[in-house]
Amino acid sequence: MKLALLPWVLLLLTTVPGSGPRPIAGAQDSCSLRCGDQNGPCSCHPTCSGLGTCCLDFQNFCLEVSPSSGSMMGGKDFVVQHLKWFSSTDGVICRFKESIQTLGHVDSLGQVHCISPLLYESGRIPFNISMDNGRSFPYAGTWLAVHPYKVSETEKSQLVNETRWQYYGTPGTTGNLSLTWNTSRLPTQAVTIELWGYEETGKPYSENWTAEWSYLYTLATNIPNSGFFTFTPKPASPDYQRWKVGAMRIVDSKNYPGKKDVLALWTNDHALAWHLGDDFREDSVAWARAQCLAWEALEDQLPNFLKELPDCPCTLAQARADSGRYFTDYGCDIEHGSVCTYHPGAVHCVRSVQASPQYASGQQCCYTAAGTQLLTADSTSGSTPDRGHDWGSPPYRTPPRVPSMSHWLYDVISFYYCCLWAPECSRYMRRRPSSDCRNYRPPHLASVFGDPHFVTFDGTNLTFNGRGEYVLLEAVLTDLRVQARAQPGMMTNGSQARGTGLTAVAVQEGNSDVVEVRLAKRSGVLEVLLNQEVLSFAEQSWMDLKGLFLSVAAEDKVSIMLSSGAGLEVSIQGPFLSVAILLPDKFLNHTHGLLGTLNNDPTDDFTLRSGRVLPLNASAQELFQFGADWAVHNTSSLFTYDSWFLINNFVYQPKHDPTFEPLFPDKSTLSPSQAEEAAKLCGNDHFCKFDVAATGSLSVGNATLVAHQLHQQRMQSLQPVMSCGWLAPPANGHKEGLRYLVGSTVHFHCNSGFSLAGAETSTCQADGTWSTPTPECQLGRSYTVLLSIIFGGLAVVLLVSIIYVLLRRKGNMNMSLHP
Repeated sequence: MKLALLPWVLLLLTTVPGSGPRPIAGAQDSCSLRCGDQNGPCSCHPTCSGLGTCCLDFQNFCLEVSPSSGSMMGGKDFVVQHLKWFSSTDGVICRFKESIQTLGHVDSLGQVHCISPLLYESGRIPFNISMDNGRSFPYAGTWLAVHPYKVSETEKSQLVNETRWQYYGTPGTTGNLSLTWNTSRLPTQAVTIELWGYEETGKPYSENWTAEWSYLYTLATNIPNSGFFTFTPKPASPDYQRWKVGAMRIVDSKNYPGKKDVLALWTNDHALAWHLGDDFREDSVAWARAQCLAWEALEDQLPNFLKELPDCPCTLAQARADSGRYFTDYGCDIEHGSVCTYHPGAVHCVRSVQASPQYASGQQCCYTAAGTQLLTADSTSGSTPDRGHDWGSPPYRTPPRVPSMSHWLYDVISFYYCCLWAPECSRYMRRRPSSDCRNYRPPHLASVFGDPHFVTFDGTNLTFNGRGEYVLLEAVLTDLRVQARAQPGMMTNGSQARGTGLTAVAVQEGNSDVVEVRLAKRSGVLEVLLNQEVLSFAEQSWMDLKGLFLSVAAEDKVSIMLSSGAGLEVSIQGPFLSVAILLPDKFLNHTHGLLGTLNNDPTDDFTLRSGRVLPLNASAQELFQFGADWAVHNTSSLFTYDSWFLINNFVYQPKHDPTFEPLFPDKSTLSPSQAEEAAKLCGNDHFCKFDVAATGSLSVGNATLVAHQLHQQRMQSLQPVMSCGWLAPPANGHKEGLRYLVGSTVHFHCNSGFSLAGAETSTCQADGTWSTPTPECQLGRSYTVLLSIIFGGLAVVLLVSIIYVLLRRKGNMNMSLHP
């Protein structure tokens, strides 16, 4: 027995605080080089903490860091938690993605620090740490690199009056520029302020197309770290004027100029108007026009990316409901005051979540307060598609997939050239036209909520309150799997209810990351797990993950957006989870599970694994067996079992508990007083009434009622809408009405002096055509008469003048004959 314990004793000796862990690399009783491994006498897997099976040095080698995220621009200091190092070290090196190295250090408290590097991608970045100057890297962790515009403003240096910076040198914009920063983020006495430029070089869409941030020059060095700097910009030397987009960086003056991956604060990337040459300042319009024309010429040589972009949703309601494929554009958000700088007139914009497959482009859709799509054909405030998706696109790193920056080069700086610095916006809009919605098809919606009640993709209702883990959805098309765990609720008297509700949902598509959303131990809070590890959203509410995006807007709601366009929203409704799943048309005839067969035919929604179909009027007991048939198999489970309760109840026991006796809908009864209260609360909602009976709780019934109403509202928002497409105004005239959906009427008017030849209105019809074409504005009759009078009068005056001249000449002749 003593011999068997010897390795553990040795491990204890090697992890005495103050010495720093030094086990044999890869030893089975250590987590050195074993993070994520469950095999061996102890575990280095994230689930080991809840199971009590961790190796003793688990936290020393499988690292937690604080902070855990920062801008992909880098320069942020983070501290390794739990690991203390008081021994001497040859040097601390932090290695990101096996190739990018930054220097770390150990502080006076024995804490190990790293500096995040400048990256060309967002998402979770694996890193390792060496405490022996690079000879070995046994410590492993993950850093979250974030889109520059999605990090807190306190983490960045601020351009005071950013618009002024980006218009500097244009007429009326001169003088000083200023920037500020939080000095506590850069603890040093003196700082240097540098300018960095961004460019993408090489042949577009070829293997030699590369992205690069470059140090350009220093604006000031060894100045006091006061948190404020002001200067009068001077034109940069010609060597630097090819950079039109860049950012300022503030660093400790002890660093040599342009030293990479050191502690730093960055400004937002911006148009570098203020550093451009004298030719820009002397005639910014001519300079910008020339740049616009050059961009236009280049654009015409590049592939047409518009053809592979999805059409926009027709209405604001559709755009906000289609959360699997579209997400709020942070530059125009109705939830944050509709500050739409580039799209005045819009109240909300969304972007396509996924970049297009070949060209990594992005769609943008903007809407007015009336819910109408705002098109560039009608206004320069309209939504514009992007050659480079603002959020980037996996695998990132190379153009045009670099988050934020590719978008700046191909879509934003050109907008400055053509629209903001020169009156050539029509050129830009011709190459960035808004999408209409004639080919948009809303996704199909299915929901699960309450005790639990299922509304399938084809609209069939089902109540199945089994206890276990079940397949909500499987789709072979993309290998999409969605699973749910159901557990019994509690009665108001504290006893176990005969109904169940969802307590966890897990999803994976293909080889994507696995995401699980479950009820946390404390009531009313969701817990999100990524590949069986609990995530923290204390710093970031958005994460770019493998094969999906994840958004946590509040403690009670999680949105999951998959690469196929499928989407999930998991929220808390009462004591249980509520789940909404959205699938685009391509999943038609490809789904199975408790949410039915998506094919617009509700009669086959109760299809068993064997292929046998139960009728829609099957008994509650038969439907219970249908639900049990879709129990998850242990070998295909996506769930995390990080407690002995979960293991004992859902791994060692059948996935469907055959001993649990549910309350069937046809057996539920209420006392007269309960029935009266339930009727008052629920109205005609049978799901609500059932849950009051199953749990004895009006609050549970109310939560179910709310969840059901949300489903119905979303279904209403996602109803298909017919569009007739954009209708042009008449030449020499204009139109009233910017809505092009069925039932909408557009009115036509002519400019003064022209008359309408054709119908005064056109209405969008149910077949997607306009009732009449755009009329013509012709020179009006009154205008013709007026011209006739004018020219006739002129002719009379001319004739009288000629007669007068002739008569006068004749008189002069007579006078000369008679002196």
